[in-house]
Amino acid sequence: MRTALLLLVVAIVSCLAVAQDIPLFTNDFPPEEFAQRRARIYDAIGPNAIAVMQGAPSPQGYVRFRQYNEFYYVCGVEVPHAYILLNGQQKRATIFLPHRNPGRERSEGKLLSAEDVDLVKQLTGVEDVAPTDLLAEHLVRYARSSGIKTLYTPFAPPEGFATSRDLAMRYNADIASDPFDGSTSREGHFIALLKERFPMFEVKDLSPALDELRLIKSPRELALIRKATRLGGLALIEGMRSTQPGIMEYELDAMAKYVYYRNGAQGEAYYSLIASGPNSLIGHYNAGRRMMKDGDWLLFDFSPDVGYYMSDVTRVWPVNGTFTPEQRELYNFYLACYKAILKAIRPNVTAQVIKQGVVAEMEQILAKTKFSKQLYTDAATRFVANYKRGAESPNTTMGHWTGMATHDVGQYWGPLKPGMVFTIEPSLVVREENINIRLEDLIIVTETGSENASAFIPMEIEEIEKVMKEEGMVQKYPRDSGK
Repeated sequence: MRTALLLLVVAIVSCLAVAQDIPLFTNDFPPEEFAQRRARIYDAIGPNAIAVMQGAPSPQGYVRFRQYNEFYYVCGVEVPHAYILLNGQQKRATIFLPHRNPGRERSEGKLLSAEDVDLVKQLTGVEDVAPTDLLAEHLVRYARSSGIKTLYTPFAPPEGFATSRDLAMRYNADIASDPFDGSTSREGHFIALLKERFPMFEVKDLSPALDELRLIKSPRELALIRKATRLGGLALIEGMRSTQPGIMEYELDAMAKYVYYRNGAQGEAYYSLIASGPNSLIGHYNAGRRMMKDGDWLLFDFSPDVGYYMSDVTRVWPVNGTFTPEQRELYNFYLACYKAILKAIRPNVTAQVIKQGVVAEMEQILAKTKFSKQLYTDAATRFVANYKRGAESPNTTMGHWTGMATHDVGQYWGPLKPGMVFTIEPSLVVREENINIRLEDLIIVTETGSENASAFIPMEIEEIEKVMKEEGMVQKYPRDSGK
């Protein structure tokens, strides 16, 4: 009887899903992969603890819902106001979902709800499903258990749309600094409620355990990162084609977003850093309001969000499409140093060891290079000196981790391991001439070396100039004249 009922429920819901023609659960990962992640969390918290995680709330305004990275990572459920309870003692997961809202489903489409118990279990692989309003009762039951003394929950702010932890923390700090606001962060409020309502638990931070898990990417995660890198590179190449004096920075932003969304991205990994002329000196310039001029350099740094996984790639080129002799000498020096970094990356050694080896090669490149301007000699000398200074620290990194966030989580300074993903982006700056030469590639550490997932994006001068001679999308579809 129960089997027949389950089949009936699945059939009915499947009909609804077909009618709206969207999946109710991710196709990027099977339930088994989420179960493996949860198993590692059980090991991290131990048998005398539970963990509870809060999913993202409904978005404000006409915005598509996007789950928090951390919540998606452990279960893949994309429903607003969901919670998950992880039992380290029994090694069971319970998803808590809001009750069905028929009116909203008629208006916006079906979501998984507390009434879809058997379907949720089948799709996600979790052991139990309950309504959100019963979460407190479940926690009380564990509080009465003599064996459960500790409750884990993430203390770090969650990562939402186009959000890395560094900016999430800045967001909280800005609100706290506003004397007419000062509201508590959502995660801070949740932690306070847990401590207030369940004082018998010792509440501990789950974030370090989650961060450690996310450092090593699985094959399916790497596939999504490669796709994000591919789309980021295609947009960047189209940006080369479309660049010419008189183009607005925002036009390249629009062009890149078309490439992303046309190819299935769910959003941008971060706001576009499309910076011409003096704007390239501003590290995260994102206004996009300047018209590009002949003689400018253009820095293009932009990537998409593909299935909750990001990339981060950057190139620079002259707006007019041709490197001058002076631009060539500075760019070629930088490129030689950059290639030295790329070829040195390998597993089982620390970033410090790699960078110390690179410094010696950079110094040789600098000694052999003759610049036409003392200004350039000074800038190149500073560039090598800064890289050497960074290599002196045992806590130095090759760049920044990349994964579910553009600036991905993880405090780690040990030997590089296969499955780690990061970008490198050293910067050579000549402020007097508004020059910031900065390339950035997506690096995956392998068993025997490294994979540059963005190597297909032109970085040689001849390749860049060749692409820039081709007709671009912006030229094919000019802006509205207003008539």
